[in-house]
Amino acid sequence: MRYRTSAARSRLGGVLDHDTERPACGPASGHTDGAGGTTLITDLPYGPKAAEVAREAVAVALHGAEETLLDDARLITSELATNAFASGSPPLVLCVDRANPTTGSLEVEITVTDGGCSQRAPSSPQAPGEEAESGRGLVIVEALADAWSLTTGTCGTRAWCRLTREVRSSTASA
Repeated sequence: MRYRTSAARSRLGGVLDHDTERPACGPASGHTDGAGGTTLITDLPYGPKAAEVAREAVAVALHGAEETLLDDARLITSELATNAFASGSPPLVLCVDRANPTTGSLEVEITVTDGGCSQRAPSSPQAPGEEAESGRGLVIVEALADAWSLTTGTCGTRAWCRLTREVRSSTASA
C-alpha cells in the first residue's frame, strides 16, 4: 500500500501522518452496523496494566479473525497503549473498528487517545540502539500497519493505525 508521509509542527504539538485519510472513531461501545462492521470503545487504566487490558479488548473485538492479524493487532495495540501511558496523561481510550468491506478483506482500525503531552510527534520513528530496552513502539507500528498516524498536543494525543488483510476462504486447501 502506498501512503503519504507528512509532518507538521505547531507550538502545541505535532502530527506524524502516514495516510491520506483521517478516520474517526465510531459510535458507542459494541456498535454493529448492517455491513458487518463492529466498533469497540473502552477506557484503559492509566498505569502499567494499560497494554494488557488493550490486548484483551482487541482479542474480543477481533474474535474469529485470522491468527496472524490478531497477533499483529495485539502487538500494535500494546505498543500504542504503552506509549500513551508512558508519554501521555489520563484518560486513555481504545477504539477498535472492524469492517468487512465487500472487497473480500477485513479492515481493522485501532485508535488510542490520551489526555495529551508536551512532547511533539517525531518527524519519523527512530530505531533505538541495539542495547536499548524501549523505544521500538512506533517502529513496530510502522512495520506492521498498512497506514498509521500520530497527533500530539497538550490537550490530547491520538495514535491511529489500519490493518487490512484478505479474508481467506475456509474451503481453501492448505
